[in-house]
Amino acid sequence: MPIRYVSPLNRLVDVLMRLPGVGAKTAQRLAFYLLKASREEAMKLAEAIVEIKEKIRVCGRCYNIAEEEQCTICQDPTRDGSVLCVVEEANDLMAIERTGTFKGRYHVLQGSLSPIEGRGPDQITAKGMLERLRSEGVKEVILATNPNMEGEATALYVARLIGPLGVRVTRIAHGLPVGGDLEYADEVTLGRALEGRREFI
Repeated sequence: MPIRYVSPLNRLVDVLMRLPGVGAKTAQRLAFYLLKASREEAMKLAEAIVEIKEKIRVCGRCYNIAEEEQCTICQDPTRDGSVLCVVEEANDLMAIERTGTFKGRYHVLQGSLSPIEGRGPDQITAKGMLERLRSEGVKEVILATNPNMEGEATALYVARLIGPLGVRVTRIAHGLPVGGDLEYADEVTLGRALEGRREFI
């Protein structure tokens, strides 16, 4: 039987366990860290959580996270509006931004298709994306959904929606990580690396 602590600590452990990737041991460790932390440090964390819930909203154009009606990327006039990168979640957008290589705009689907989990076309923002394609002069859509079953199904669905509009649709290449060894790669990853090959010289 698991150890139960005093009620406030139990409640904190239970709440922390609801976070993705946080199991019972990690939740307990975090709870005890916060218990030992100064009141000021704990209050900073609490205030930061309250602040994101009160001030962060969804961009009315691309569905990224924003503080204003539109996110900073949508407000940036230097971004290339002819190329739209479609991602599942805002954290995927952040990952691409960290590369510093993409200078176009984004569309965040707010999830992926997963019939098993009850997520269908109405749970993603594909309709908003189509409206943008019709009104913003987009010439290419890059599908950057995750390389898993849900991501592949979502990419296929979105590509079929875009097809009649005559906009070029591309898919990010999936392959081997830099520094990886071929012998340790699974067949699917290696196959995609071959399919996504490009000119070398």
